[in-house]
Amino acid sequence: MIKTWALAWAWAKSETILVWGREGIRFRRRLTMETRAQKKTYLHYNHTDPCRFARWTARESYEFMEARPWQEVNEFYSNAVNGQSSLSALFGIQNFLQTHHVHNNAEIPEVSDKTELESVSAEERTGRWARSTFKIVLSYHGGSFDGWQKQPGLNTVQGLIEISLGKFVDENKVKLLKDKGLPLEGCVAVAGRTDKGVTALQQNCAFSTWRRDIKTQDIGEAINSAVPGKLRVISVSEVSRVFHPNFSAKWRRYLYIFPLNDWEDGEHSSESGEDLEHFRCENEDDQKIGRVECNGETVENQIINDGEELESGKKPRNFRISRVNLLLQQLEGKLLSYKMFARDTKASRSVGPPTECFVYHARATEARLPSSDHGEGRMVMCVELVANRFLRKMVRVLLATSVREAAAGAEEDALLKLMDATCRRATAPPAPADGLCLVDVGYEEFDSQICLIPKD
Repeated sequence: MIKTWALAWAWAKSETILVWGREGIRFRRRLTMETRAQKKTYLHYNHTDPCRFARWTARESYEFMEARPWQEVNEFYSNAVNGQSSLSALFGIQNFLQTHHVHNNAEIPEVSDKTELESVSAEERTGRWARSTFKIVLSYHGGSFDGWQKQPGLNTVQGLIEISLGKFVDENKVKLLKDKGLPLEGCVAVAGRTDKGVTALQQNCAFSTWRRDIKTQDIGEAINSAVPGKLRVISVSEVSRVFHPNFSAKWRRYLYIFPLNDWEDGEHSSESGEDLEHFRCENEDDQKIGRVECNGETVENQIINDGEELESGKKPRNFRISRVNLLLQQLEGKLLSYKMFARDTKASRSVGPPTECFVYHARATEARLPSSDHGEGRMVMCVELVANRFLRKMVRVLLATSVREAAAGAEEDALLKLMDATCRRATAPPAPADGLCLVDVGYEEFDSQICLIPKD
C-alpha cells in the first residue's frame, strides 16, 4: 500500500514538473516576442543623395497614398465603364477612345486577309485552318472584381467571360471537358492581366472556336448579360487566326488618377528650400549600416533604425505636379530595366521574361474630375504612361516613387538613378490600385500625337 502511494506521488510530481516545464517554455517564448515587439527594427534603404532625410519611409509613403478620397475616383471609373462619363470630359479631348479605337483596328488583319489562308478555300478548311478567332474589346470596373486572372472562389473578369463563352465551344471541346469533369467554359487570351481594383476601358482579349455558326453580336450579348453595369463589351470582330491580343500588341497605355485632398494644391510645396536643406544636413549618428537579406539578395546598404525613425512631422507633405512630370519625362525614349519598380517577381533572374521596358510617353498633369451636380469636381493629378510592356505593379510603384521623390526635392534624374539600386526597398510601396486604369492597347506603331497628356 505504501509502495503504491509512493509510486503515485512520484508520478504526480513528475507530471507537475513536466507541466511547469511546458508553461515555462511558453512563458519564455511570450516574453521574447513581447521584447522583440518593443524593440521593433525598421529596415530602410540607405539613400546617399542630399535629400535622403526629406524622403519618406515606406510606411510614411503608404500612409500618404492611402489617406485620399479614392471613392470619387472609383465613381468616375464606374461611370466611364457604363458610358456615363469619359476621359474626354476629364481632359477636354473630343472622342479620344472612339477615334483611336477605329484607327487602331486598321492594323489588325481581318478574317478576309489572305496572308495565311490563301491556299485553302473556306469550304475546304479543316482542323486548325477552320478555327475562327474573335477579338473582343471590353471595359470593366476594377473595384467590382478580384482582378482579371481566373482563380478558384474569386469573382474575376476572366472567370465570368469564359463562363459566358461556354455556349460557343465546339463539340470536340465539349466532349473533352465532360470527360474530365470540368465545367463548360471557353478559353480567352488577354493583352494584359490587371490586378484587383484596376479598371480597364479598352481591354483586348481573343476567343477561338471551330464552330462556324457564331455571330459577333451573340458573343457581345452573352458577355453583357453576365454582370450589367460592371462589365461591358465595346466591340467584337472576327480576325485572322494569327492575331494574339498579347503577343501582337506593340504598346499599352495606362492612366493613373491621383486625387488631391481639399487642402492640397499640386503646384505649391509646403516646404521651402531652406527646410529641405535643413533635412539634408541633419545628424546621421543615430543610424548604422547593416547587412541584411532583401528580396533573396544580400544587401549591405540598408539603414537599420532600432529606435525612433526620423521625425516624420518635419518632412515635406506636399509635392509639385510639375516636378512629378519632370521626373517622368526622363524615362521617355529609353530602354531600361524596371526590376526595382516591380513587385511579386524576383528582382534578379537568369530565366523568364526580361525586365527591360521601352517607355514611349510619360507625363503628369493637373485635372479636375467631372462633377454630376454641375459644381467643381475633385482636383486630381493624372499620370499617363505608354510602354511596350509593363512589369507587375510597375505603374503603381513608379507613381508612388515619383510622388515621394518630388516631395523630397530630388534631382531630375532620381528615377533613373534608382534603376541601379541593389534592393527594391529603394522604391516606394505600390500606390493604391483604385487610381489605375488600362486605357487601351495598340497594335500599330505608337503615335506620339495621340495622347491624353500632350507633350510640351
